[in-house]
Amino acid sequence: GWSAQEDNVLYRLLVPLQPPPGHAFCLETDTTKEMPTSASCLRVHLRCMCVRERLVEDVLCFLHHSEDELKRQDPSLLNTLCTNSFLDIEETASWFQALVKDAWSLLPLSHCCQLTVLPATRSCKLRIENGEETLSIEMIFGVSLDNSDSFLSLD
Repeated sequence: GWSAQEDNVLYRLLVPLQPPPGHAFCLETDTTKEMPTSASCLRVHLRCMCVRERLVEDVLCFLHHSEDELKRQDPSLLNTLCTNSFLDIEETASWFQALVKDAWSLLPLSHCCQLTVLPATRSCKLRIENGEETLSIEMIFGVSLDNSDSFLSLD
């Protein structure tokens, strides 16, 4: 979506989050409400990766290997962006903002436009300027609801 703000246009983009291999998301809703809301929590579960480990040989199963064995690969999502088994949206936003900054320097557009990552705790807000024009973008994280085309925003 987009909205006009004085001489500036704000584009709002939904960034669908998918769990990495060996993980699953489980949306836990507020028990007082029937429908999920942005106050709902996104629990992260580990999934068995033994079949992939045997067939593809690119990852060890987080459930069936010791911590010492797992040190050879990237840590699980539970050890990086979660708090008490729930996805920490503020940590996720900070991680995503750092990725955007790093990726920007690799784009040809970075030589003629300036990227500013604006303060945000639950999304990624950007401003791109080329001296004459300004483009504002807010990337909001979301998760799919029951494998449908509907998404729940986590902002």
